[in-house]
Amino acid sequence: MRIDRRWVLQATAAVLAMLSMATAAPVGAQGAARPAAAKPALVVFITVDQLRPDYLIRWHDQLTGGLRRLVDQGAFAPQGVHDHAITETAPGHASTLSGRFPYSTGIARNSIGVNTTTAPLVGSPGIGASPFRFNGTTLADWMIAADARTKVLSVSRKDRGAILPIGRAKLPVFWYAQGAGNFVTSTWYADSLPSWVQAFNAEDRVMKRFAGSEWSPLLPEASYPEADSVPGELPSGEVNFPHFMPDDTMQARNLVIGFPVMDEFTLDFAWRGVRAMDLGAGPQTDLLAISLSTTDAVGHRWGPDSRELHDQVLRLDRSLGVFLDSLIALRGADRIVLALTADHGVAPSPDVRSSFGDNSRATRVFREAFDPALASLSPIVRRDRLPSDAFGFDGLLFEVDRSKVVGQDQAVREMARAFAREARKVPGVERVDVIDDLAKADTVKDTTARRWLHMFRPGGEVLATITLTPYSYVGRSNTATHGSPHDYDATVPIIFWGTPFTPGRVTGSARVVDIAPTLARLLGIPPLERLDGHPLPQVFRTAAP
Repeated sequence: MRIDRRWVLQATAAVLAMLSMATAAPVGAQGAARPAAAKPALVVFITVDQLRPDYLIRWHDQLTGGLRRLVDQGAFAPQGVHDHAITETAPGHASTLSGRFPYSTGIARNSIGVNTTTAPLVGSPGIGASPFRFNGTTLADWMIAADARTKVLSVSRKDRGAILPIGRAKLPVFWYAQGAGNFVTSTWYADSLPSWVQAFNAEDRVMKRFAGSEWSPLLPEASYPEADSVPGELPSGEVNFPHFMPDDTMQARNLVIGFPVMDEFTLDFAWRGVRAMDLGAGPQTDLLAISLSTTDAVGHRWGPDSRELHDQVLRLDRSLGVFLDSLIALRGADRIVLALTADHGVAPSPDVRSSFGDNSRATRVFREAFDPALASLSPIVRRDRLPSDAFGFDGLLFEVDRSKVVGQDQAVREMARAFAREARKVPGVERVDVIDDLAKADTVKDTTARRWLHMFRPGGEVLATITLTPYSYVGRSNTATHGSPHDYDATVPIIFWGTPFTPGRVTGSARVVDIAPTLARLLGIPPLERLDGHPLPQVFRTAAP
């Protein structure tokens, strides 16, 4: 179901009143009745791209800033999870504030995410972006429906990180464009940049502050148990500290995304937006969404076992601490609530022996290994006169264009099962699931089956899915990556911070899709559609609102 902001703003007062009187609500109305209390003036939602929860525990004693504040003072669930199979940036961000899994949001892969030529960038050359594939609503829509005065700002280094938490609403959404070295938007949202964004961009921080800068470890060398260089780390020579950003304009604009200063840059931009838009001044509750992407860039390049990643998390902690201190000084701690999570985890490269997970049996699986499985389908194609161009395989997903096989569902299912039988023989493959057959799976005990069903539903274009053995990779790249249904990719931190939340470790299940309904329950507002997530009563300081 697609619901745009115009519809949201026209939601009737009668419906809202009726929902607000309910004392107990089904999944689709989790935001109902809340005892009278002062609502927060500002909801801050932060996604740290590729932040594994064990980082917050492993390096806890070295944290002194924002991450330390949130872990120590917030309701902290280190066992949070993205309960879907393709743990990538786009599907992860789309689930954060929608409370729904990818089968519902329509965002199942990075490759089919936000980029489009129909919404050109405003303020930079480069490919455009919009939420045109996103289905349904988000917390931003629910807040605006409850109070049309609500102001929303979303910022990120990545376009998908800024766009997808907000959904289809045409609100202030900005991201970093490497072509310009500035923050931009697209014509989906506006025809020009606001004056405050133009003024920020005019400061040209990439060249004036960051170009030619040096990245050295924040703490003394003895504070880092990780070796500065390990076998298999990067094919280039840039493996040891210090790392230098070039003076060249275009190189600096491109490479800044892999330096810790990019998070500082993003937070500075968000802070400028808070003041320019007067977010959190009331009387309504406003929403600020920030996605910080440098941990992902550093994690991919150097891996989760690297000294660089360790130092990046320490620097993120400091930058986030400065931002939160400024925000609290401006609005007051009792008027702000904050939720933090990540869009996915990460696995080390198979070429690096990890110190924090046994990847000694990791292997590489190449696409050509599945050629026999694909070749085995030829007899079915000929027998049933199926168009061969109706089927595709990207290395992990076997798909069909349903428009080319109308009325041939039985033959299509036979194709999927035949492919699965042969693909299971490939070394490094743990399982191959036919989506149409997953309805028979025990999704309580079979985590992988459940996570694939949260991605795709029977009768869709994805016919069969491949899950590799733990820590195994597709292809030859030696960089660390993510995207599997395994827990090391799916497990993320979930933190709620603010006066309404009880500090300490959160017990019980906590899923990323539970974040939005929990915040909606706190605000006393109803979601505008049925959700997959549920409020988390255990995070509240007193009985759940």
